Amino acid sequence: MISKQKVRVRFAPSPTGPLHIGGVRTALYNYLFARQHQGELIFRIEDTDSNRFVEGAEEYILESFQWLGIDFDEGVSFGGDYGPYRQSERKAIYKEYVQKLIDAGKAYIAFDTPEELDAKRNEIQNFQYDASTRTLMANSLTLSKESVEQRIANGEQYVVRFKIEPNHDVIVQDLIRGEVKINSSILDDKVLYKSADQLPTYHLANIVDDHLMKITHVIRGEEWLPSAPLHVLLYRAFGWEETMPAFAHLPLLLKPEGSGKLSKRDGDRLGFPVFPLEWKDPETGEVSSGYRESEYFPEALINFLALLGWNPGTEQEIFSLDELIEAFDLDRCSKSGAKFDFQKGIWFNHQYIQLKSEEEIGKLFNDLLVEKGITAPIEKTKTIVGLMKNRVSFVSELWEQADFFFIAPTHYDEKTVKKRWKEDSAKHMTELMHLLESLDDFSVENQESKVMQWIKDNGYHTGKIMNAFRLTLVGEGKGPQMFDITSILGKEETLKRMQKAIDALK
Repeated sequence: MISKQKVRVRFAPSPTGPLHIGGVRTALYNYLFARQHQGELIFRIEDTDSNRFVEGAEEYILESFQWLGIDFDEGVSFGGDYGPYRQSERKAIYKEYVQKLIDAGKAYIAFDTPEELDAKRNEIQNFQYDASTRTLMANSLTLSKESVEQRIANGEQYVVRFKIEPNHDVIVQDLIRGEVKINSSILDDKVLYKSADQLPTYHLANIVDDHLMKITHVIRGEEWLPSAPLHVLLYRAFGWEETMPAFAHLPLLLKPEGSGKLSKRDGDRLGFPVFPLEWKDPETGEVSSGYRESEYFPEALINFLALLGWNPGTEQEIFSLDELIEAFDLDRCSKSGAKFDFQKGIWFNHQYIQLKSEEEIGKLFNDLLVEKGITAPIEKTKTIVGLMKNRVSFVSELWEQADFFFIAPTHYDEKTVKKRWKEDSAKHMTELMHLLESLDDFSVENQESKVMQWIKDNGYHTGKIMNAFRLTLVGEGKGPQMFDITSILGKEETLKRMQKAIDALK
């Protein structure tokens, strides 16, 4: 169900390291939903956990979305009317709303130290801080007002906990999962605020921000589903039920094999990235691969991720971004996890290489040639790309497939020689050399016509001749149609390579 007010969704990562590919998919689904409904996408930074902050992570996240082509309407680095959008810059706002909950009796101050909490866990099996245990603890529900004020004045650290009333069914209406019902007795009195750093926890900050920034839909990963009942209760505690956003919890991205959530270890083990860009850990110096540096096209990665957990209801697999925006529907999102088939990601990249023009791929291939110290006219490169791109999934693979167009073979593959070079091959290749040398018109069509007639007139076996011919020019049994090769190499280079092979192999 879509709200009558303007759709506003948000993506709110924490700057605690590189952006996981699951986070990219969450941002993508938010983007598609916002664009389809002519809504707005907000970029917010959740940096309330100061202990986990990682230098450079925020810039990395922004650069990732710039590469992917996912643009935001407002937020950190984009501006807007509801800022600041970095949670660490909103301390005063959160403190005001924490106090409102305390004054209304919906939250309370707790002084329990980590040691005291550990002792209580050892004393009470399956201990959680809730209605059944809060009376045993050091908090403003068990201490006098004067004692609480004195402790705070003395500089004692404290937290503010949400007071959850037991034995109430909390109902979350989820756009993907339907009605989710949880009894409040299984929820603990979550910490909402910490005096140590004067910052809220995720739970309070997100509720306050979503309300003040007029968020209409919260589209996030399944891992946040257990938090949804608490967030519903917080909305009620503030009296904001009518403006509570609709929730949609996306299915998890699962390991390619086995069970469980996709992790970086899976990528390291099976050889695929789990981050959009390469990431260098500022503490350890460890480098993790990225999709950009692994030569994936951003459009291919977007297309791949869009279909992990969402089904368009048709056989179509290749979607432009505009087509994804038009087709996307939360109702067609799966409730169950989606296996991360990284081989399918490679397939998508192969498809996008085919869709791109010879000019675009040619420029990328030329950059690779320059790195190898080779200069080639762009027209030659474009022609080669046109012949070879259907054989590769990544631009760098063109070199492995097409290096012989630029460098003459220095040796001849032993297995191919044994199979394709016969006793009379040197004689046949010498004859073929003389024929090719006599041609003034070295076009593909003329070469093919004259050579095929020569083979027929002499009663030679076509495969035997062409296999030996390929060996002389390529050095092994790969490459496109032979006369495409010779027309690109030109007459002089073709004859030179043939003579060299004859001398080496006879």
